[in-house]
Amino acid sequence: MIETTPPLYGWERAMRAADKVVERLHRAVAALEAAGVLYAVVGGHAVAEYVGRIDEDTVRTTKDVHLLIRRPDFAATKAALEGSGFIHYELLGLDVFVDGPTGKPSGGIHLLYANEQVKLHDANPTPDVAESERGGGFTVIELEALLRMKLTAYRDKDRTHVRDLIGVGQLDATWPARLPAPLGERLQQLLDDPDG
Repeated sequence: MIETTPPLYGWERAMRAADKVVERLHRAVAALEAAGVLYAVVGGHAVAEYVGRIDEDTVRTTKDVHLLIRRPDFAATKAALEGSGFIHYELLGLDVFVDGPTGKPSGGIHLLYANEQVKLHDANPTPDVAESERGGGFTVIELEALLRMKLTAYRDKDRTHVRDLIGVGQLDATWPARLPAPLGERLQQLLDDPDG
């Protein structure tokens, strides 16, 4: 008799996908650390690290991995990631590493470059990888540097991430004064109206 595996429900597929993203994160940072490449985890996983320190139930999943490196380290980064099974693609001017031949860019490793603007109109460049700390089994960008990145991008998901940080008490009324304009004003708006 042939045994068949029952199909997965939608929520099971979503949980499996989230686990695969975490596995890619750990595989990528292990490869960079083995190669001696300085990096910092940024984006949704960095937010999850800071939110999870206070309230694990508030952590959101994310479908990709964002890593900050220094541009001169790209060749070493590429070699390390390709040695771990990732394939490099340039997608709309971004360097993305997908997980093998069937990997999708939307779930890949996305590189950002330290001390550079992500988009031409960005008022602030990304931080340097030196603005980082050890946490969550990887090097993560420091909270203030992460906040500057989120408030510079200021997309809906970035505002949601900042609201999550506010909601768990990582950010309070003392923070806007630490930030340059207009980032301090953006944070103040979110503090004043977190549901807006």
